[in-house]
Amino acid sequence: MKKVIKILGYLIGGLALIAVGFFAFVSLTWEKKFDAPYPTVSISSDSTVLARGQYLVYGPAHCATCHIDPNDYEAMSAGQLVPLAGGADLIIPPAHFRPRNLTPDKETGIGALTDEEVARVMRYGVGHDGRVIFPFMPFENMTEYDLNAIISFLRSQPPVNRKIEPTEYTFLGKAVIAAGLIKPIAPSSTPAKDMKQEASVVYGEYLANSVANCAGCHSPRDLKTGEFTGPKFSGGLAFEEVSGTFITPNLTPDPETGLLAKWTEASFIQRLKAGLVHEGTPMPWSSFAMMDEVDLKAIYMYLNSLPPTKNLVAQTVIRKETEE
Repeated sequence: MKKVIKILGYLIGGLALIAVGFFAFVSLTWEKKFDAPYPTVSISSDSTVLARGQYLVYGPAHCATCHIDPNDYEAMSAGQLVPLAGGADLIIPPAHFRPRNLTPDKETGIGALTDEEVARVMRYGVGHDGRVIFPFMPFENMTEYDLNAIISFLRSQPPVNRKIEPTEYTFLGKAVIAAGLIKPIAPSSTPAKDMKQEASVVYGEYLANSVANCAGCHSPRDLKTGEFTGPKFSGGLAFEEVSGTFITPNLTPDPETGLLAKWTEASFIQRLKAGLVHEGTPMPWSSFAMMDEVDLKAIYMYLNSLPPTKNLVAQTVIRKETEE
């Protein structure tokens, strides 16, 4: 009996040492600094460029969904160009994320950052101080024209002095970074200079993957690390929100389980244009409702070109009162 107790003591002591060692490892190494190239940026005051930047920011790139005061969300949904002064919250296991002020205010916004530093965040997911940015913005393959248009538009806006507190990482989030599970992103190839805005599969692929990030939510993923764990666009990713659980539908053209099999091009466009239906959803409906029909047609064409993936998502909205 004494021998058993002694062995258990060694085991417990060993586990305690491992836990202390892991805690020390995370605490000492999670604040990693990364290096990445600074993209060449060409800021413009041309009205066409600024219009494109505005369209992307409030439309398909849905920057305004996260980088605005939540109190301004209703006004944005009504079509107002509310300031991108930050203030929203995203609380998931790795951290309490606080999207920053994107106005050109030098004290609290991006006014003190160079154009190249802003571009590096978008293209490589590396902040001006070398920290890694969680992969919420899939802009690494965005065209040079669109990247420049967004930054040009942000620079053209009135500065708003609004301090946003830094993101607070949980121990889990710090451990994920320390273990190297979150790394800088990078273009899969040299980004295109520009792309013709047209109703085509190629343009739809660009929008769905490199601008609107449809793949980011409508695919199986590990929300701790951001890694894809199944076929893209097959749905099934669950978001636990205040009002309930939202599960993304399968967007592939599978005739039995795919949402696209039930929608014509016209009904797809009509639904996206209709905007918000379910309160509390993480889907940026208000931004997507601002997209023009050419872009929506292109996305519809691309989604229909995908290999059908069988993945039944029986219920996409589960309100909390129905769970009890």
